[in-house]
Amino acid sequence: MFGKLFGRGAARPVADPHALPVPRRQKNGMYRLRALGDVRVLALVEAADGGDWEEVKAALAPFDLGQDHQVLGEIAGLDGVEDWIGRAVEEDEQHRATALLISGARHIRWGWEARTSARATHVTQEQWRVFHERLHIAEEQLLEAAELRPEWITPWSRLLTSGRGMSLGLTVNETRLDAALRRDPLDLEPHLAWVSQLQPRWGGEPGQALAFARDTLARTPRGHRLGCVLAMAHIEDWVESDRAECLETPEIQAELRNVAEHSILHPDYPRHPGWQWDFNMFAMALSLADERHAVRRVFETLDGAYTEWPWTYFAQPEEQFAHRYRGV
Repeated sequence: MFGKLFGRGAARPVADPHALPVPRRQKNGMYRLRALGDVRVLALVEAADGGDWEEVKAALAPFDLGQDHQVLGEIAGLDGVEDWIGRAVEEDEQHRATALLISGARHIRWGWEARTSARATHVTQEQWRVFHERLHIAEEQLLEAAELRPEWITPWSRLLTSGRGMSLGLTVNETRLDAALRRDPLDLEPHLAWVSQLQPRWGGEPGQALAFARDTLARTPRGHRLGCVLAMAHIEDWVESDRAECLETPEIQAELRNVAEHSILHPDYPRHPGWQWDFNMFAMALSLADERHAVRRVFETLDGAYTEWPWTYFAQPEEQFAHRYRGV
């Protein structure tokens, strides 16, 4: 009976031959997902961490960085990539677009590391200077990458983030959103970037992001990860709210449950490298709403796999994940 209620009686996905072995768990049963849980991504991360451009290019063979936002994010998040990627940009004409894309994405992350996640009023003048200097480099590099490879969507999605950080305005970023969605109308990443853009702290109006997410869902096929846009819109509402319990309503609980079943819990949802990030978004949104049914299926499927995003909105993200994981 309980298997039917919570989905344990459903057919299990076919084992992924590229899945990384689960590392040693913490006492609370959780573990931090590494390299999207994929051995090929791990090889890429290790090559980039070692600063070996030739090895990086070889490890990129299974992927398309022009489409694979999460794989690009794994490289962009590595400290020290900025120390060597500039040489690849200048010296490797054949792969210049790829090097520009990596460098631009890294400079955005590097810029935000300088700014920190503090509210604008708590950012120093020196932090702002370094932040804008790095984002300016990112803008130039990503625009050139987009020109060299006009079919790529990842430069446009990253340009939404840099444009928001540099306060380029709604018109510029709307143009960038349109450019991204012309290349793939169902791509999750530009939709998530736009949910951020519409937050009041970035100049949006209350309710805009949620309306955008709901409008997006009306065009989302069953089993598609684009459903995560609604989970993230509710999380962003919680971030903006002064009430920790703002999502704890029957209407929001039902909406999140229905969307989870339409997207990540649907049998047609594909287990791509890093699928755990999608489940973590829903895990956080459902638990913030105090939803009791779909959240159990989400956490059971994760089986302890923790991703930093979006839990970093908490002061103690790992502790929050563990607490909510144990509580289902």
